[in-house]
Amino acid sequence: MALRQVRVDGDDILRKKCKEVKEVTERTRILIDDMFETMYETNGVGLAAPQVGILKRIVVIDVDYETPLVLINPVIIEKSGEQTGDEGCLSIPGKVATVTRPFHVVCRCFNENMEEIEIEGEGLLARAICHELDHLEGILYKDVADGPLRDVQYDEDEEDEE
Repeated sequence: MALRQVRVDGDDILRKKCKEVKEVTERTRILIDDMFETMYETNGVGLAAPQVGILKRIVVIDVDYETPLVLINPVIIEKSGEQTGDEGCLSIPGKVATVTRPFHVVCRCFNENMEEIEIEGEGLLARAICHELDHLEGILYKDVADGPLRDVQYDEDEEDEE
């Protein structure tokens, strides 16, 4: 496994639509492992392949750092409710914005073995699924935000712990 460079806002690859994955190869498995390692190292809860420079419809998510999810060729097939809150992105470091997303989603996708699965999520998981799937279409959260980007405000106590 290896850390990959996270592409940041302004990189053209973040604005491109990703290609469907036809099969999972050894290279695909290495990419998925690298994506998880990169996501965990940068304290993210989700990462999409274009964020590491690969235009494939692959997303990794782990909102509780206990339940890693791999979504290949994901499609949201159901959504309901609404939640509004601050959202950030590894590709827009140091910034947040208020975004309204569905509270509940059902996503159909393939896992790393190319088995079709459905993932149902509420709250943070639903937000992460929507956020990461937007990346596959070249959409950044700032494009759908309810307001402007703001600087992340760190709690002084958190800084003392590091």
